[in-house]
Amino acid sequence: MDIPINSRDFRCLQLACVGLGLVAGSIIIGVSVSKAAAALGGIFIGAAGLGLLILAYPFLKARFNLDHILPNIGSLRIHPHPAPDQGEGRSSTNGNKEGVRSSLATVSRTLEKLKPGGRGTGEA
Repeated sequence: MDIPINSRDFRCLQLACVGLGLVAGSIIIGVSVSKAAAALGGIFIGAAGLGLLILAYPFLKARFNLDHILPNIGSLRIHPHPAPDQGEGRSSTNGNKEGVRSSLATVSRTLEKLKPGGRGTGEA
């Protein structure tokens, strides 16, 4: 059954849920004696903060004209420079699989050296 609800009532319901989440999270953190219970209270407060952000987003968007800011934030890209190879005779333009294999081989050799009685520990 669909019950019609107007926008004002919906916003009031959202605000009530945010307030309830903040109060519940604060009470849980206040009476908790374990870290797990305090973490649960933090989750309540985080969810209430997200609800508050969702509630306030239309107002913030209208007030600060976020349409000009958000597309610029979304177009940011990070283009890291590839690190030079460690002298293994390969160029830095190798495909991803060769780089992963090289890294795995390096990790494997290092782990072998660290094992007790492994090759390269110098113990015989």
